[in-house]
Amino acid sequence: MTATVTPAPPSPTTTPGPTPPTGTGTGVLRALTRHRGRLVVACAAVALFLCSLFLGTGDWPASLSVDLSGPLGHASDWIIDNRDGHPLFLYFLGHVSNIVVVSVRAVYLVLLALGWAGVTTAAALVAWRVAGVRLALTSLAAFAVCGLLGMWVPTMQTLALMVVAVAASVLLGGLLGLAAGLSDRMHRILRPVLDTMQVLPAFAYLLPVVLVFGIGVPAAVLATVVYAAPPMARLTALGLRDADAGVVEAATSLGATGRQRLLTARLPLARKELLLGVNQSIMMALGMAVIASVIGAGGLGDRVYQALASVDVGAALAAGVPIVLLAVVLDRVTAAAGERIGETPAGRSGLGWAVAAVATAAVALAGRLSDRLSWPDGWTLDIAEPVNKAVDWMTAHLYSGVPVVGGTADWAGRFTTWVLNPLRDGLQWLPWWAVLLTIGVLALLIGTWRTAATAVLAMAAIGVLGVWDPALDTLSQVLAAVAVTLLLGFALGVAAARSTRLGHALRPVLDVFQTMPQFVYLIPVVALFGVGRAPAVAAAVVYALPAVVRITAQGVRAVDAAALESSRSMGATGRQQLFQVQLPLARPALLLAVNQGVVLVLAVVVIGGLVGGGALGYDAVFGLAQGDLATGLVAGAAIVCLGLVLDRVTQPTRRHDLAGKGA
Repeated sequence: MTATVTPAPPSPTTTPGPTPPTGTGTGVLRALTRHRGRLVVACAAVALFLCSLFLGTGDWPASLSVDLSGPLGHASDWIIDNRDGHPLFLYFLGHVSNIVVVSVRAVYLVLLALGWAGVTTAAALVAWRVAGVRLALTSLAAFAVCGLLGMWVPTMQTLALMVVAVAASVLLGGLLGLAAGLSDRMHRILRPVLDTMQVLPAFAYLLPVVLVFGIGVPAAVLATVVYAAPPMARLTALGLRDADAGVVEAATSLGATGRQRLLTARLPLARKELLLGVNQSIMMALGMAVIASVIGAGGLGDRVYQALASVDVGAALAAGVPIVLLAVVLDRVTAAAGERIGETPAGRSGLGWAVAAVATAAVALAGRLSDRLSWPDGWTLDIAEPVNKAVDWMTAHLYSGVPVVGGTADWAGRFTTWVLNPLRDGLQWLPWWAVLLTIGVLALLIGTWRTAATAVLAMAAIGVLGVWDPALDTLSQVLAAVAVTLLLGFALGVAAARSTRLGHALRPVLDVFQTMPQFVYLIPVVALFGVGRAPAVAAAVVYALPAVVRITAQGVRAVDAAALESSRSMGATGRQQLFQVQLPLARPALLLAVNQGVVLVLAVVVIGGLVGGGALGYDAVFGLAQGDLATGLVAGAAIVCLGLVLDRVTQPTRRHDLAGKGA
């Protein structure tokens, strides 16, 4: 039986005639949108021909570069000369520095007063109240391992810096997020700022802060705050803007004021986003606090940095393991707090916290009375010597001379010779306008004209800064690392999505790798590959791989089951389902994985300047080490521009269909 639909009679005011001009314009826009890719490629081909005729070949023209060494040198000299006498430093920045120092010292003294037993007990009890017995035992074991490795005092130094930095990051990010969540204008203003800060590698934050505050704890804390505040601001704004409109409307209808709606409706509805923001700020603060050891943060990061400087892998690992354990505990506790919101009755929760506080005070008092506040020297385990012996064995047996497959040094050398060098030389051989044109086309194919203009202008700014060749060297390392990361990440992500057993096996490994700070990844690659550009690429691959695997697996796993069942009923094989159904439907997740992989790879490739990565990373490290503002700040600005280029080229922009608008 076929249903017949009778069209509605025309309106009395409708008169037959030609299609209105608006409809014609809409049709043209729709046709252009449909063939957008072909149009962009055709225009690019014409531009390529014209540029080859009129601009020729070669590097970035010297006439278009600006030498900032003079002005930056004068600015650096002025800051150094006036740091002790100018009112800005005396009455504002000096007080900020003093507040940071006093706060960190106060937290550190509290931790020392609690003693190792009090701190360990407090960590276990907090984990117990938030996440249960299992995580409590994990926290207990983690802090015990920090003491066993002889890293108790550095761990407390890092923890004290973390407490102050996270508190300031959450406060600053929460206030910015509150403003962006309640005001559309503030949201539009803050969004590009937060976008830019999100793609900034951690190293880019260090030099300006060092210039103002000098080497030491204040610079480290403030750099950490600036780095860790954006995720809190983003998630706070997201939670407030996505609050259930029905609940907010109900509060308004009951006569609630704006302040009452915020406190009783919007903030409670955004609790999960707020706790997720705290979690992300903690993880980013820990990573930055470790990197900030380069500028005098002290603690565990300083031990890692000093050990890497002397290529003492054993000592670096002894300091790196507590960093990983601290990251895992903080990540799991805050994540569990977000998941368990509203599950625990308020009365029992208050009693439980009171019991935890009393137990912690009792243990700390017992430790003080017995004069055992510091970790006992006899309870330490030296792993540096056996690890160094293992590294020496690997150097002797795996580093080179392995039959058939070759050693790790051979792999690094071949990767440098066959991949990194040709890629770098090829990029530097390209005419500057060809690089800009390629970036513009890629950004236009995946985004909008505004996205393409931003990417091209950011890349052109690198040439204006006079660091075109080092930037292309860094870009070659990023591209090589991204290619390896995506190859491994997509394969593992698809396999984990299609195999439940493999997914469960990979989960704890990815959890550990995803919580490790960037600095820690340099330890194993230096042991296996020595120093150079290949180790920097290897560290970047290991750092970015977990995010790519997770996003890919989640995207493939989230494909509509009805589509899979339909393809299966039509006789599609598993391979056909993967390539014709799952991967096409998971395209947004795969593009997100590419974007996150690029951003994470760039962050570690820059830090690779510490282990011989060269290019912009080396300039940033050199500027920090020598106090050379011109070199370091120009390299940092170029890194920022390169990050913007890579983010815009790999981040799909939601394009509004102009034809749809006009229809």
